[in-house]
Amino acid sequence: MRLGVFLIAPCRPERSPGEVLSQTVEAVAAAEAAGFDDAWIAEHHFMTYGVCPSATTLAGVALGRTTKIAVGTAVATLSTRHPVALAEEAAVLHHASGGRFLLGVGRGGPWRDLEVFGTGLARFERGFAEGLDLLCAALSQDEVGADGEFFRFGRVPMMPPARLRPLVACTSESTVRLAAARRLPMLLGMHIDDEEKAAMIAHYERSAKAGPLSGDETGHGVNGHVAAVLAHVADSTAAAVREVRTEMPRWLEPGLAGYVRVDGQGGSRTDANGYVERLCAIHPVGSPEHCVEVIQATAAATGLRHLILMVEGTGCPARTRENIARLGAEVLPRLQAC
Repeated sequence: MRLGVFLIAPCRPERSPGEVLSQTVEAVAAAEAAGFDDAWIAEHHFMTYGVCPSATTLAGVALGRTTKIAVGTAVATLSTRHPVALAEEAAVLHHASGGRFLLGVGRGGPWRDLEVFGTGLARFERGFAEGLDLLCAALSQDEVGADGEFFRFGRVPMMPPARLRPLVACTSESTVRLAAARRLPMLLGMHIDDEEKAAMIAHYERSAKAGPLSGDETGHGVNGHVAAVLAHVADSTAAAVREVRTEMPRWLEPGLAGYVRVDGQGGSRTDANGYVERLCAIHPVGSPEHCVEVIQATAAATGLRHLILMVEGTGCPARTRENIARLGAEVLPRLQAC
Protein backbone atom coordinates (compact mmCIF):
# COMPACT_ATOMS: atom_id res chain seq x y z
CA MET A 1 0.00 0.00 0.00
CA ARG A 2 1.25 3.49 -0.87
CA LEU A 3 0.84 6.17 1.82
CA GLY A 4 1.51 9.88 1.71
CA VAL A 5 0.74 13.04 3.65
CA PHE A 6 -1.63 15.79 2.52
CA LEU A 7 -0.71 19.32 3.63
CA ILE A 8 -3.25 22.14 3.46
CA ALA A 9 -1.08 24.75 5.27
CA PRO A 10 -3.91 26.04 7.50
CA CYS A 11 -3.25 29.21 9.46
CA ARG A 12 -4.57 29.48 13.01
CA PRO A 13 -5.41 33.06 14.08
CA GLU A 14 -2.33 33.37 16.30
CA ARG A 15 0.14 32.32 13.59
CA SER A 16 1.65 34.15 10.61
CA PRO A 17 1.25 32.83 7.04
CA GLY A 18 5.00 32.97 6.44
CA GLU A 19 5.62 30.82 9.49
CA VAL A 20 3.01 28.33 8.27
CA LEU A 21 4.67 27.96 4.87
CA SER A 22 8.09 27.37 6.40
CA GLN A 23 6.67 24.74 8.73
CA THR A 24 4.85 23.06 5.84
CA VAL A 25 8.21 22.41 4.23
CA GLU A 26 9.44 21.05 7.58
CA ALA A 27 6.44 18.72 7.59
CA VAL A 28 7.46 17.32 4.18
CA ALA A 29 10.94 16.65 5.52
CA ALA A 30 9.41 14.98 8.59
CA ALA A 31 7.26 12.81 6.32
CA GLU A 32 10.34 11.67 4.42
CA ALA A 33 12.09 10.79 7.68
CA ALA A 34 8.99 8.89 8.86
CA GLY A 35 8.93 6.72 5.74
CA PHE A 36 5.99 8.15 3.80
CA ASP A 37 6.02 7.61 0.04
CA ASP A 38 4.87 11.08 -0.96
CA ALA A 39 3.67 14.48 0.23
CA TRP A 40 0.94 16.52 -1.45
CA ILE A 41 0.51 20.28 -1.08
CA ALA A 42 -2.80 22.12 -1.46
CA GLU A 43 -3.32 25.48 -3.17
CA HIS A 44 -5.70 28.25 -2.05
CA HIS A 45 -5.99 31.99 -2.61
CA PHE A 46 -6.95 34.85 -0.31
CA MET A 47 -7.90 32.75 2.72
CA THR A 48 -6.45 31.35 5.94
CA TYR A 49 -7.95 27.89 5.28
CA GLY A 50 -4.72 27.28 3.37
CA VAL A 51 -2.08 29.96 2.88
CA CYS A 52 -0.14 28.40 -0.01
CA PRO A 53 -1.21 30.18 -3.24
CA SER A 54 1.19 28.21 -5.46
CA ALA A 55 1.47 24.50 -4.78
CA THR A 56 4.10 24.10 -7.50
CA THR A 57 6.34 26.73 -5.93
CA LEU A 58 6.17 25.22 -2.46
CA ALA A 59 6.61 21.73 -3.92
CA GLY A 60 9.82 22.95 -5.52
CA VAL A 61 11.10 24.19 -2.15
CA ALA A 62 10.17 20.88 -0.52
CA LEU A 63 11.81 18.86 -3.28
CA GLY A 64 15.00 20.85 -2.72
CA ARG A 65 14.92 20.03 1.00
CA THR A 66 14.45 16.27 0.49
CA THR A 67 16.10 13.45 -1.43
CA LYS A 68 13.70 10.49 -1.62
CA ILE A 69 10.09 11.44 -1.06
CA ALA A 70 7.88 12.33 -4.03
CA VAL A 71 6.11 15.70 -3.75
CA GLY A 72 2.90 16.61 -5.55
CA THR A 73 0.19 19.22 -5.89
CA ALA A 74 -3.26 18.49 -4.46
CA VAL A 75 -4.16 20.42 -6.39
CA ALA A 76 -2.97 23.10 -8.77
CA THR A 77 -6.11 25.01 -9.76
CA LEU A 78 -6.46 24.84 -13.52
CA SER A 79 -9.30 27.38 -13.81
CA THR A 80 -6.94 30.21 -12.85
CA ARG A 81 -3.79 28.97 -14.59
CA HIS A 82 -2.64 28.79 -18.19
CA PRO A 83 -2.25 25.07 -18.88
CA VAL A 84 0.98 25.46 -20.85
CA ALA A 85 2.57 27.60 -18.14
CA LEU A 86 1.60 24.96 -15.57
CA ALA A 87 3.05 22.24 -17.81
CA GLU A 88 6.32 24.16 -18.02
CA GLU A 89 6.50 24.45 -14.22
CA ALA A 90 5.74 20.74 -13.85
CA ALA A 91 8.43 19.86 -16.38
CA VAL A 92 11.03 21.93 -14.52
CA LEU A 93 10.17 20.25 -11.22
CA HIS A 94 10.13 16.80 -12.84
CA HIS A 95 13.59 17.15 -14.34
CA ALA A 96 15.23 19.07 -11.46
CA SER A 97 14.00 16.55 -8.87
CA GLY A 98 14.97 13.42 -10.75
CA GLY A 99 11.35 12.47 -11.40
CA ARG A 100 10.00 12.99 -7.86
CA PHE A 101 7.33 15.56 -8.77
CA LEU A 102 3.66 14.53 -9.04
CA LEU A 103 1.01 16.77 -10.59
CA GLY A 104 -2.57 16.90 -9.39
CA VAL A 105 -4.98 19.41 -10.92
CA GLY A 106 -8.54 20.46 -10.24
CA ARG A 107 -11.33 22.68 -11.48
CA GLY A 108 -11.34 24.79 -8.32
CA GLY A 109 -14.48 26.68 -7.34
CA PRO A 110 -16.51 29.75 -8.35
CA TRP A 111 -14.41 31.91 -6.06
CA ARG A 112 -13.10 35.47 -6.37
CA ASP A 113 -9.69 34.31 -7.64
CA LEU A 114 -11.38 33.88 -11.04
CA GLU A 115 -11.91 37.65 -11.10
CA VAL A 116 -8.53 38.55 -9.65
CA PHE A 117 -6.59 36.47 -12.18
CA GLY A 118 -8.83 37.47 -15.07
CA THR A 119 -9.96 34.01 -16.19
CA GLY A 120 -13.60 34.58 -15.25
CA LEU A 121 -16.50 32.36 -14.32
CA ALA A 122 -16.68 30.91 -17.84
CA ARG A 123 -13.32 29.17 -17.42
CA PHE A 124 -14.64 27.49 -14.29
CA GLU A 125 -18.06 26.59 -15.69
CA ARG A 126 -17.15 25.28 -19.15
CA GLY A 127 -13.41 25.64 -19.73
CA PHE A 128 -12.01 22.87 -17.54
CA ALA A 129 -12.04 20.12 -20.18
CA GLU A 130 -10.32 22.34 -22.74
CA GLY A 131 -7.67 23.37 -20.23
CA LEU A 132 -7.09 19.80 -19.10
CA ASP A 133 -6.68 18.58 -22.68
CA LEU A 134 -4.18 21.34 -23.41
CA LEU A 135 -2.25 20.52 -20.23
CA CYS A 136 -2.08 16.84 -21.17
CA ALA A 137 -0.95 17.71 -24.68
CA ALA A 138 1.79 19.95 -23.30
CA LEU A 139 2.95 17.12 -21.02
CA SER A 140 2.98 14.46 -23.72
CA GLN A 141 4.13 16.17 -26.93
CA ASP A 142 7.26 17.97 -28.05
CA GLU A 143 5.15 20.75 -29.61
CA VAL A 144 1.76 22.16 -28.68
CA GLY A 145 -0.80 24.54 -30.19
CA ALA A 146 -4.43 25.43 -29.52
CA ASP A 147 -7.53 26.52 -31.43
CA GLY A 148 -10.32 26.39 -28.86
CA GLU A 149 -12.74 28.71 -27.10
CA PHE A 150 -10.37 29.73 -24.34
CA PHE A 151 -6.90 29.07 -25.83
CA ARG A 152 -5.71 29.93 -29.32
CA PHE A 153 -2.09 30.08 -30.41
CA GLY A 154 0.25 28.63 -33.02
CA ARG A 155 2.42 25.62 -32.32
CA VAL A 156 5.42 26.10 -30.06
CA PRO A 157 8.07 23.68 -28.79
CA MET A 158 7.71 22.53 -25.21
CA MET A 159 10.94 23.35 -23.44
CA PRO A 160 11.82 21.40 -21.47
CA PRO A 161 9.60 18.56 -22.71
CA ALA A 162 8.33 16.12 -20.10
CA ARG A 163 6.12 13.06 -20.04
CA LEU A 164 3.72 13.40 -17.11
CA ARG A 165 0.09 12.40 -16.59
CA PRO A 166 -1.79 14.42 -13.98
CA LEU A 167 -4.29 13.23 -11.43
CA VAL A 168 -7.66 14.98 -11.55
CA ALA A 169 -9.54 16.06 -8.40
CA CYS A 170 -13.08 14.71 -8.80
CA THR A 171 -16.05 15.88 -6.74
CA SER A 172 -18.85 15.41 -9.30
CA GLU A 173 -19.98 12.72 -11.73
CA SER A 174 -19.28 15.01 -14.70
CA THR A 175 -15.63 15.39 -13.67
CA VAL A 176 -15.39 11.64 -13.04
CA ARG A 177 -16.58 11.02 -16.62
CA LEU A 178 -14.12 13.58 -17.94
CA ALA A 179 -11.19 11.93 -16.14
CA ALA A 180 -12.32 8.46 -17.22
CA ALA A 181 -12.59 9.44 -20.88
CA ARG A 182 -8.96 10.60 -20.76
CA ARG A 183 -7.80 7.66 -18.63
CA LEU A 184 -6.49 10.00 -15.94
CA PRO A 185 -6.54 8.78 -12.32
CA MET A 186 -8.78 10.52 -9.80
CA LEU A 187 -7.89 12.34 -6.62
CA LEU A 188 -10.79 11.92 -4.19
CA GLY A 189 -11.42 14.35 -1.35
CA MET A 190 -11.67 13.68 2.36
CA HIS A 191 -15.25 15.00 2.56
CA ILE A 192 -16.65 11.68 1.25
CA ASP A 193 -16.85 8.32 3.03
CA ASP A 194 -15.87 4.86 1.80
CA GLU A 195 -19.26 4.15 0.22
CA GLU A 196 -19.12 7.39 -1.75
CA LYS A 197 -15.52 6.72 -2.81
CA ALA A 198 -16.44 3.24 -4.01
CA ALA A 199 -19.39 4.65 -5.97
CA MET A 200 -17.18 7.22 -7.71
CA ILE A 201 -14.62 4.56 -8.62
CA ALA A 202 -17.38 2.32 -9.98
CA HIS A 203 -18.75 5.23 -12.03
CA TYR A 204 -15.26 5.90 -13.36
CA GLU A 205 -14.81 2.29 -14.44
CA ARG A 206 -18.19 2.27 -16.19
CA SER A 207 -17.31 5.50 -17.96
CA ALA A 208 -13.82 4.52 -19.10
CA LYS A 209 -14.20 3.37 -22.70
CA ALA A 210 -11.13 1.14 -22.59
CA GLY A 211 -11.69 -0.19 -19.07
CA PRO A 212 -10.24 0.77 -15.69
CA LEU A 213 -6.71 1.99 -15.22
CA SER A 214 -3.98 -0.31 -13.98
CA GLY A 215 -1.31 0.56 -11.45
CA ASP A 216 1.38 -0.02 -14.07
CA GLU A 217 -0.09 2.74 -16.24
CA THR A 218 -0.13 5.38 -13.52
CA GLY A 219 2.30 4.50 -10.78
CA HIS A 220 -0.40 5.29 -8.19
CA GLY A 221 -1.50 1.85 -7.05
CA VAL A 222 -3.82 -0.93 -8.10
CA ASN A 223 -6.53 1.19 -9.70
CA GLY A 224 -4.53 4.37 -10.13
CA HIS A 225 -6.65 6.57 -7.90
CA VAL A 226 -5.62 8.49 -4.77
CA ALA A 227 -7.83 9.51 -1.83
CA ALA A 228 -7.29 12.00 0.98
CA VAL A 229 -8.26 11.13 4.56
CA LEU A 230 -7.88 12.94 7.87
CA ALA A 231 -5.41 11.02 10.06
CA HIS A 232 -4.69 11.86 13.68
CA VAL A 233 -3.17 9.44 16.15
CA ALA A 234 -3.08 9.55 19.97
CA ASP A 235 -2.75 7.05 22.81
CA SER A 236 -6.48 6.36 22.65
CA THR A 237 -9.26 6.95 20.15
CA ALA A 238 -11.13 9.09 22.66
CA ALA A 239 -8.07 11.31 23.14
CA ALA A 240 -7.50 11.71 19.39
CA VAL A 241 -11.14 12.61 18.70
CA ARG A 242 -11.22 15.03 21.62
CA GLU A 243 -8.09 16.82 20.39
CA VAL A 244 -9.36 17.17 16.83
CA ARG A 245 -12.80 18.33 18.02
CA THR A 246 -11.15 21.01 20.16
CA GLU A 247 -8.40 22.26 17.88
CA MET A 248 -9.56 21.84 14.28
CA PRO A 249 -12.51 24.31 14.44
CA ARG A 250 -10.11 27.01 15.67
CA TRP A 251 -8.64 27.30 12.16
CA LEU A 252 -11.37 25.67 10.09
CA GLU A 253 -14.18 28.10 10.94
CA PRO A 254 -12.30 31.32 10.05
CA GLY A 255 -10.72 29.50 7.13
CA LEU A 256 -14.04 28.55 5.57
CA ALA A 257 -15.12 32.20 5.74
CA GLY A 258 -12.50 32.92 3.07
CA TYR A 259 -14.54 31.15 0.39
CA VAL A 260 -16.13 34.14 -1.36
CA ARG A 261 -17.95 33.61 -4.66
CA VAL A 262 -17.05 35.72 -7.66
CA ASP A 263 -20.75 36.36 -8.37
CA GLY A 264 -21.43 37.68 -4.87
CA GLN A 265 -23.87 34.89 -3.99
CA GLY A 266 -22.21 34.03 -0.67
CA GLY A 267 -19.40 31.69 0.28
CA SER A 268 -19.08 28.33 2.00
CA ARG A 269 -22.01 27.27 4.16
CA THR A 270 -20.17 24.35 5.77
CA ASP A 271 -20.67 24.08 9.53
CA ALA A 272 -17.16 23.68 10.93
CA ASN A 273 -18.08 21.66 14.01
CA GLY A 274 -20.39 19.35 12.07
CA TYR A 275 -17.74 18.79 9.43
CA VAL A 276 -15.15 17.92 12.07
CA GLU A 277 -17.57 15.41 13.62
CA ARG A 278 -18.06 13.76 10.23
CA LEU A 279 -14.32 13.58 9.55
CA CYS A 280 -13.67 11.95 12.93
CA ALA A 281 -16.39 9.39 12.25
CA ILE A 282 -15.24 8.30 8.76
CA HIS A 283 -11.47 8.64 8.92
CA PRO A 284 -8.51 7.25 10.91
CA VAL A 285 -8.68 9.45 14.00
CA GLY A 286 -7.76 7.41 17.04
CA SER A 287 -5.28 5.02 18.56
CA PRO A 288 -2.66 3.43 16.27
CA GLU A 289 -4.71 0.23 16.20
CA HIS A 290 -7.88 2.11 15.29
CA CYS A 291 -6.10 4.02 12.51
CA VAL A 292 -4.80 0.77 11.02
CA GLU A 293 -8.26 -0.80 11.14
CA VAL A 294 -9.96 2.20 9.50
CA ILE A 295 -7.40 2.46 6.70
CA GLN A 296 -7.60 -1.28 6.04
CA ALA A 297 -11.40 -1.01 5.93
CA THR A 298 -11.15 1.82 3.39
CA ALA A 299 -8.83 -0.23 1.20
CA ALA A 300 -11.16 -3.25 1.40
CA ALA A 301 -14.31 -1.24 0.63
CA THR A 302 -12.90 0.82 -2.23
CA GLY A 303 -9.96 -1.05 -3.73
CA LEU A 304 -7.80 2.03 -3.13
CA ARG A 305 -4.13 1.34 -2.55
CA HIS A 306 -2.88 4.93 -2.33
CA LEU A 307 -4.06 7.18 0.49
CA ILE A 308 -2.74 10.58 1.48
CA LEU A 309 -3.18 11.46 5.15
CA MET A 310 -4.16 15.00 6.15
CA VAL A 311 -2.00 15.31 9.26
CA GLU A 312 -2.63 18.95 10.22
CA GLY A 313 -5.90 18.45 12.07
CA THR A 314 -4.85 20.62 15.01
CA GLY A 315 -3.16 23.28 12.90
CA CYS A 316 -0.25 23.24 15.38
CA PRO A 317 3.15 22.61 13.73
CA ALA A 318 4.72 20.73 16.66
CA ARG A 319 1.68 18.46 16.93
CA THR A 320 1.68 17.94 13.15
CA ARG A 321 5.29 16.74 13.25
CA GLU A 322 4.51 14.49 16.22
CA ASN A 323 1.51 13.10 14.36
CA ILE A 324 3.65 12.38 11.29
CA ALA A 325 6.30 10.66 13.40
CA ARG A 326 3.79 8.48 15.27
CA LEU A 327 1.94 7.53 12.10
CA GLY A 328 5.29 6.59 10.56
CA ALA A 329 6.39 4.51 13.54
CA GLU A 330 3.11 2.94 14.67
CA VAL A 331 0.79 2.81 11.64
CA LEU A 332 2.75 2.74 8.38
CA PRO A 333 4.74 -0.45 9.04
CA ARG A 334 1.55 -2.48 9.48
CA LEU A 335 -0.09 -1.02 6.38
CA GLN A 336 2.91 -1.26 4.09
CA ALA A 337 2.95 -5.00 4.72
CA CYS A 338 -0.54 -5.26 3.19
